[in-house]
Amino acid sequence: MRLATFLLASVAVLGPSLALAADPAPAHEKFPSVTPVIEQVPPAKDPELIEGRQRPGLQPSYPPAFVQTNPGAVLPPQASSFPTDQIPVPDRWRLSAALGLVHPRRFDPYNQNTLKGDRPLKGTEDWFLVLNGISDTVVEPRSFPTGITPQSTERPGTLDAFGRSNSLGLSQTFIAGASLIKGSTAFKPSEWDFTVSVAFNFNFASASERQLLSVNPSRGLERIDGFVGLQEFFVERHLRNVSDRYDFDAVRIGIQPFTTDFRGFLFQDSQLGIRLFGDRDGNRWQYNLAFFDRLVKDTNSGLNDVTQAPRKDYVAIANVYRQDFPFPGLTSQLTVVYNASREGDDVVFNKNGFPVIPAIIGNDRARDYDVVYLGYNADGHIGRFNITASTYLALGQDRNNIFTGKPSDIRAWFAAAEPSYDFDWFRVRLSGLYASGNHDPRGHTETGFDSIMENPQFAGADASYFVRQSIPFIGGGGVGLNGPNGILLDLRSSKDEGQSNFNNPGTALLGVGADFDVLPQLRITTNINHVWFADTNVIKALRQQGTVSNDLGWDYSVSTIWRPRMTQNIIFRLSGAIFEPGAGFNDLFTSVGHDSVFYSILLNTVLAF
Repeated sequence: MRLATFLLASVAVLGPSLALAADPAPAHEKFPSVTPVIEQVPPAKDPELIEGRQRPGLQPSYPPAFVQTNPGAVLPPQASSFPTDQIPVPDRWRLSAALGLVHPRRFDPYNQNTLKGDRPLKGTEDWFLVLNGISDTVVEPRSFPTGITPQSTERPGTLDAFGRSNSLGLSQTFIAGASLIKGSTAFKPSEWDFTVSVAFNFNFASASERQLLSVNPSRGLERIDGFVGLQEFFVERHLRNVSDRYDFDAVRIGIQPFTTDFRGFLFQDSQLGIRLFGDRDGNRWQYNLAFFDRLVKDTNSGLNDVTQAPRKDYVAIANVYRQDFPFPGLTSQLTVVYNASREGDDVVFNKNGFPVIPAIIGNDRARDYDVVYLGYNADGHIGRFNITASTYLALGQDRNNIFTGKPSDIRAWFAAAEPSYDFDWFRVRLSGLYASGNHDPRGHTETGFDSIMENPQFAGADASYFVRQSIPFIGGGGVGLNGPNGILLDLRSSKDEGQSNFNNPGTALLGVGADFDVLPQLRITTNINHVWFADTNVIKALRQQGTVSNDLGWDYSVSTIWRPRMTQNIIFRLSGAIFEPGAGFNDLFTSVGHDSVFYSILLNTVLAF
């Protein structure tokens, strides 16, 4: 330290003298000063830049250019300094493997895996294989009103019309799927896609009264069933690109999933059909043209039964999506759906022996009908408010009014909206829905709105008692007030196997809910819904009852979703719901010692590869 201090002091004292004795040449000639200037040159304007769009977070103005002065710096080498005899790499997957950047494992879905379509098949450059495996386990204790007869009650001598309400459902589904895809799918549509998906279901159900699980009372209080369904089996062909941004047209033929709107209000199913689809203007416009011939569903699993001929029920769909319309962040959709049913001469019983076509309601006759749905749907956000909205107008003709036996016009409508607002880690939601009901059951117009195949993700979805459970219409026919995983009070024999019914009381719902992202792995959701009949005249006519209140009841639910790895590969869901009957519910189901509330508990475990 003393030596260093002495040398520094000597340099400070002798510095001027040493400078005079040195070479008189200027310092900048011996050591040239290099002052590179780094300028921010704006990129050339893209001639196909989409008007009105910009990169998220882009500032309209730029800060002043920064000039860096660094005397003595070494200039970067010119492009000509690099060697030109380079060997091209055939694709990015071989490059990553050669550099040792990835370590694929056959059963690891999180890192690069050939079985998950992350790398092309060996010996190919653009053929990919995607394998999927899903285990879906459901445990469901529940209660609902139960009608009894002298043959069905477990309590001989009972004079009441209602029995014990508790029941239990267990369902285990394994889904195995595979897709063979050709094309560089990272940045453009695939050229070919061959997909197959098979589901294996095992289910168990127990009830407290007979003739709930089977029409034959001797079958007892328990039922075990299994089924194998073909859920996907299609080929997709890329027809053409129509722009440098890979706007395209493609066609898909076979059993394929499809939904007509954002929340599954009208038609959401996996059915046999053909679909032409594509996009335009940098994906700002999207369209679908589809036709489906509906497959028969297995009664207890809800899976496709391809061993039977398809139903004579046809669905044609045309829709178009527009992003950022009419507000940035909001996607609008216009849709036209045509449903033609030609099952008026059919008689169909489900696997458990109960009639589904015709529905045992009114004159007990099956029907032919044609109905066109005109709809507008929106999903996205307006500023900081999230919004989902859906409206439909149903127009058509029913060849057989279940009350008059004569043709009737169909004039019904539906509207639903769910606005929400985010406060950091939690979201508050409002839910509102109205489906028109039929005011004059014996008239010449049916004004009760019904869907084709609904699966609504709305107002709590299957965590809600009203959405999850089917409430049987005891004393008015072998139908339900609503269907399982359905939100419409439509008096159908079965959502999966029965026909639409436009002679129904309609539905009104108002609700409030909140989602709490307590942890990245844990979400808690709460909902409170109030449900009404839109019009009770159909109920009164079928029950031959003078007074039925519109107030169906209150629905309270809470659910938790835990994803321990913060992915969709392992999901645990637990929900509980309570339904508190209103005046209208009690008008229909009042009995000696009847339940004051009904419950629904749902435990669901999903494991996916």
